[in-house]
Amino acid sequence: MNLTVTEIKAFVPAKDFELSLRFYRDIGFTLASSGDGVAYFHHGHAAFLLQDYYHPGLAENLMMHLLVENVDAWWRQIEALNPAEKYGVRLEPPALQPWGMRDFILTAPCGVLWRIGQNVPINPSA
Repeated sequence: MNLTVTEIKAFVPAKDFELSLRFYRDIGFTLASSGDGVAYFHHGHAAFLLQDYYHPGLAENLMMHLLVENVDAWWRQIEALNPAEKYGVRLEPPALQPWGMRDFILTAPCGVLWRIGQNVPINPSA
């Protein structure tokens, strides 16, 4: 019996589908396919499906976590895009989290919150 899982993806809502397509390409995801209101985005092995569907309760309560090797490189790339001005989104600088991660916050144009971060050693004596 083969129960191998090959991938899991979230369906991420979009209030303005075309704007969201541009936003995700700008921040570094590759658009692999799009049709019938669903776009497949990936960056390496990380992937999600952008859907042309919006419900405020879903969008404003959905959090995505992108684990990267170099959070500072991602921060510099995204900060240089000036997404707050270009897309009207929230961007907060990297911070050390008590759960052993250094991450930053970026909201998508529809309100989905992304935490982009890297693992860091936890100091057990702190």
